[in-house]
Amino acid sequence: MTSDGGFFGAPSPDAAVFVISVAAELTGLHPQTLRTYERMGLITPGRTGGGGRRYSPRDIHLLREISDLTSAGIGIEGVRRILELEDRIAALTARNEELQAELEATRDALRQAYSGQARQPGKLPAVRQPQPGQAVVVWRRGR
Repeated sequence: MTSDGGFFGAPSPDAAVFVISVAAELTGLHPQTLRTYERMGLITPGRTGGGGRRYSPRDIHLLREISDLTSAGIGIEGVRRILELEDRIAALTARNEELQAELEATRDALRQAYSGQARQPGKLPAVRQPQPGQAVVVWRRGR
């Protein structure tokens, strides 16, 4: 395994390794089309010190997706909107997973606080609402 988590011979998804001619061949698109998509902001390839474009496996996947959408008759602005919505769905899905994990951790903390404690008024743990970027705090009131 390499230091960036990839395996030898297989670049990481974000490693900008393909020159434009290889990217064009891998996607079935003309190099000028790749340049056009870059000018339109649909893709942002990496650059070498001399300014040459380098495409990552993730870029290749995105270019194939753009090609599939345009081949299905969707215009470039429609493609742009679809890509934006897919990015938003991915971000919301990741945030939902974070919130579910946080909720489960809070439930676990509350279960631990409840166990071994008689359920008497004033003896239950209190939970303070966190501010954005803060963790949930669970504590017991003093006796």
